[in-house]
Amino acid sequence: MDLSTQIAKDLLSIQAVFFRPDEPFTWASGIKSPVYCDNRLTLTAPEVRNHVENGLVRLIREHYPEAEVLMGTSTAGIAHAAIAGHIMGLPMGYVRSGNKDHGRQNRIEGRLEPGQRVVVVEDLISTGGSVIEVVEALREAGAQVLGVVSIFTYGMQRGLDRLAAADVKNVSLTDFDHIASVAAREGYIKPEDVERLIAFRNNPSDESWIGGTK
Repeated sequence: MDLSTQIAKDLLSIQAVFFRPDEPFTWASGIKSPVYCDNRLTLTAPEVRNHVENGLVRLIREHYPEAEVLMGTSTAGIAHAAIAGHIMGLPMGYVRSGNKDHGRQNRIEGRLEPGQRVVVVEDLISTGGSVIEVVEALREAGAQVLGVVSIFTYGMQRGLDRLAAADVKNVSLTDFDHIASVAAREGYIKPEDVERLIAFRNNPSDESWIGGTK
């Protein structure tokens, strides 16, 4: 079984990614979504966590062999960066969403030397905005950011365009299309729902997929 399929099966099995096309969730933005994602659940499922962390290590070694430091996104990427860093024997730290309002007012936690080659560890990428902010903070601190590894990405065009414009490479363990396909094959959703899910992925603001076959 390939890595993307294995991780897709894992995330579905613990409902870290949960599809509900007939009863959409509502995001904070008001957009209706057929999918709910909470990759923090991987941390409480040891077998899945093992697959995820070893998968992240595999991606880092394959795509970013020169990595010297792992930096997690706050807060969801911190644990994954720590575990992957432990497996690889690499230092890790994390980047806050903003500067602390006390002490040294750090935004980047952990030792980071100018010029060090960094890989950012993220749990989920949708529009790409938050991870790009992390990369920019690291670049401003003098780091050479090799790219990002993440557990899951939607593959939304807006996210792909923003990452490309910011010159940020991302590689993910699995993606929306893989998970939708596995979900249909294993009975989490009806096969005819896949087309509706991909329509959502292609244009989240277009709710016409909601009226699909039920």
